Amino acid sequence: MDRQAVHDELEDARKAFHELLDAATDAALRRPTDGTRWTNEQLLFHMLFGYILMRPLLVLMRFFGRLPRGASRTFARVLDAGTRPFHVVNYLGPLGGARMLGRRGLGTAFDRVIAGLHRRLDAEQEAHFSLGMHYPTRWDPFFRDVMTIADLYRYPTRHFEFHRRQLTLPAGPQAAR
Repeated sequence: MDRQAVHDELEDARKAFHELLDAATDAALRRPTDGTRWTNEQLLFHMLFGYILMRPLLVLMRFFGRLPRGASRTFARVLDAGTRPFHVVNYLGPLGGARMLGRRGLGTAFDRVIAGLHRRLDAEQEAHFSLGMHYPTRWDPFFRDVMTIADLYRYPTRHFEFHRRQLTLPAGPQAAR
């Protein structure tokens, strides 16, 4: 696993997030996105939430990664069975989250979460990168059937880049990817 590449991805996402926020007017943040039912501000919260989820996902990975694969396969199947309620919660969360944090809070939270991921990545033992488990593939198109901790560190930025293309905000210098 190339830690520096992941650090660079995290930092690029942090900078892009701030460029998007800085370039957006309040009216632009309230505009609908392309392909979702969220506003731009709500989608930005959802993009942030992909990084926030890393902490609990890493905890689950460390637990299930040490068990026989059948344990995480069963867990993933149970989660896949609950896909419909997950999608409802996944939709509703950004409605309140964006309103609660607002523009300044989104930027501050993104910085804090990325800084925490940098610290976790630096502290990660090399042997842990190969720990793996099954994931609920119906929950997110970026979850694969089996993922390792190394895969997991790349997940939130893939999620970020996918949703970045759905924003209808003015393009900052780094936004045209």
